[in-house]
Amino acid sequence: MLLSFGHGYCARALSRRIAPEGWRIIGTTRHRDAFADIRASGATPMLWPDGAALPLGEATHLLISAAPDAAGDPVLARLRDDIRAVAPGLEWVGYLSTTGVYGDHQGGWVDETTPVAPTTRRGELRARAEAEWSAIPGLPLHIFRLAGIYGPRRGPFSKVRKGTARRIVKLGQVFSRIHVEDIAQVLAASIARPNPGAIYNLCDDDPAPPQEVIAHAAQLLNLPLPPEIPFDQADLSPMARSFYAENKRVRNDRIKTELGVALKYPTYREGLAALMEAP
Repeated sequence: MLLSFGHGYCARALSRRIAPEGWRIIGTTRHRDAFADIRASGATPMLWPDGAALPLGEATHLLISAAPDAAGDPVLARLRDDIRAVAPGLEWVGYLSTTGVYGDHQGGWVDETTPVAPTTRRGELRARAEAEWSAIPGLPLHIFRLAGIYGPRRGPFSKVRKGTARRIVKLGQVFSRIHVEDIAQVLAASIARPNPGAIYNLCDDDPAPPQEVIAHAAQLLNLPLPPEIPFDQADLSPMARSFYAENKRVRNDRIKTELGVALKYPTYREGLAALMEAP
């Protein structure tokens, strides 16, 4: 049984992949209005932390998607002792982190051996949560550091269609990204080949300037190119601006060599083309 904490976008993609194989999946949420989407993914929804008691002792696999805050990891804040107690009986634990833990490398390459050195608050919180989970004795922990996530209902097409998209240009800036279906296949591959203590970068093969992705989306839609705006003139939210504070290219060799993963969407071009064809 897979117990999934914070059963959101990525966890639901995994559910849709493995539920047909007979998995029993329980997905927690704070919001009852998420129940329909959780059920549609093949999981049973459960309100937590304000709902019924969790069947933690029945779980063989845990997936943690819930984001940490200033108080730390929300799952460990409530269940640290319980998880320590059941750790010997677990077969696999997956923690979804971010490539933001690597910090800024001025466009250079990073891999899983690169020291953690976050430069944003978001990255600092994830790095701290990784350390907290890693400190639990006997836990078969696998850490997945995710690049920018896109997929159905998450992509540039909506803004391009509305005419609100912009091509923000910062010299030399690139971002790594990953389609949600490729996240799901990596998680499924890790479950099939557990390697406690492993860390995996989840990204595609093509770290690319963000303005190129927006331009390609407009071309697919046969719409005019959104305007180019220099980064120092762009009116960005603090969250959006923080993404541009870090510039790196992320290697993904380990998911291929250790897990045998062949990315379905190795670049944003295949990913956006698939989104165009989706119903």
